[in-house]
Amino acid sequence: MKKAFFLFLFPLVLNAQNNTARFDAYMNAQANLYGFNGNVLVAKNGKVIYQKSFGYADYEAKKKLAANSIFDCGSIAKEFTAMGILLLKDKGKISYSDELGKFFPELPYTNVTIHQLLTHTSGMPDGFGLVAEYFDHSKVATNNDLIHLLAIQKPALLFKPGENLAYSGTAFNLLASIIEKISGQSYNSYMDDQVFKPLGMTGTKVVNGPRSVKDIPGYAYGYVYSDSVKKFVRADSQPSGWTTYLAGLTGEGMIITTTGDLLKWDCALKNHRLLTETTQHEMLSQHSEKVMPKVSFGYGIRVGKNDFGNYIFHNGYYPGYICMHLRYTDEDLTVIVLSNNESRSDFIADGLSAINLHKNVVMPYAHKEMVKNAVVAKYAGKYLMRLTRPPYMAVFPIEFVNRNDVLYISSGTAPGIKLKHESKNKFFFADGTDQQIEFDMDNNDKVLSVWHTAWGVRKELTKVE
Repeated sequence: MKKAFFLFLFPLVLNAQNNTARFDAYMNAQANLYGFNGNVLVAKNGKVIYQKSFGYADYEAKKKLAANSIFDCGSIAKEFTAMGILLLKDKGKISYSDELGKFFPELPYTNVTIHQLLTHTSGMPDGFGLVAEYFDHSKVATNNDLIHLLAIQKPALLFKPGENLAYSGTAFNLLASIIEKISGQSYNSYMDDQVFKPLGMTGTKVVNGPRSVKDIPGYAYGYVYSDSVKKFVRADSQPSGWTTYLAGLTGEGMIITTTGDLLKWDCALKNHRLLTETTQHEMLSQHSEKVMPKVSFGYGIRVGKNDFGNYIFHNGYYPGYICMHLRYTDEDLTVIVLSNNESRSDFIADGLSAINLHKNVVMPYAHKEMVKNAVVAKYAGKYLMRLTRPPYMAVFPIEFVNRNDVLYISSGTAPGIKLKHESKNKFFFADGTDQQIEFDMDNNDKVLSVWHTAWGVRKELTKVE
């Protein structure tokens, strides 16, 4: 029996070792060639199979990232706000059909429901724009300030509630304020007491106001690249409302966390540790959808299916940070990528998923431009680019444009990105991202097909006739 068990186990162990080597090759190349700076965690069936840190928590002090380094997770916070509302629902203190007028009679959007706020179908106007225009930028705005401006200025809804879908951070600010109204606690303390502490998420908290590493041990500063000085600089050293007067708005963002804590969170969603099984199922079920671009939501989280299987995810942005929490539910594969220099964590999570699912992945490599470019007019044309996996689920038009024998890829009215000729019929993006374009040609030098590789994942473009 022992021998038979060993023979059965050996292929699984070997497979895990092969995946680890491929993860390492992929991530080391992303770090060395494309400057990825951040933490990565991959889990299978809730168990960590790969976890590493790349780069620095503090560039100036050369302080390296560690497994427990803390990042701002941006809009991933919407998952937590949705959980806060659903906990109140399970306790009978709120219902999906409750309307805003019940909580904020001063607002002109009285018929907007909790369900619509949770699913981005409320049509709520942009409250952040109001704060930017009317609020004193020397202070830090709160949700109460935002609600006051909505009540005074009364901007119109974008559409009749429930009849369309438009991603809304303001909706989640309102949900956070509803949590405070019903619970009698601040959003910060409620999330600590009801979500973070019960799950043992010791590195996760709501943060109000500008960040300070002195106040948050283990915090990884966020960095952005400065074209003027040709290096990464602290994001909070650059003018931005999100790092100053907007930094007190909660519900849609303003939560810091770690890769390990997000895995605890992911396991709690899978095992309905906080909610009843029925309510947890409701959170992770599709309630709203838009076809162009394709997007579908549960409650505070993206849900859907692609050629890799059924998924749940949310990505997040905050100045200096791009983050991704993704799980392919059929495979029980969780990928968490947190970057503190705005590396494309969302696309990198896609590449790591492909590796684990044994899909073909083009490993990152050093590109070298041809000394003498060939004539590129033959490549010009219009195509549809299909992004069928997180973070973007969309079909949109692109065009290859010949400008003085230099090829550009353009979408819409944008001037486009220069493509550098690497080899016969193959180009790489001149903006420094891990993307390539390859043309398949016939014997008469006519284009047969075009392939776009983004962070290792290759997809064919569709010709527009």
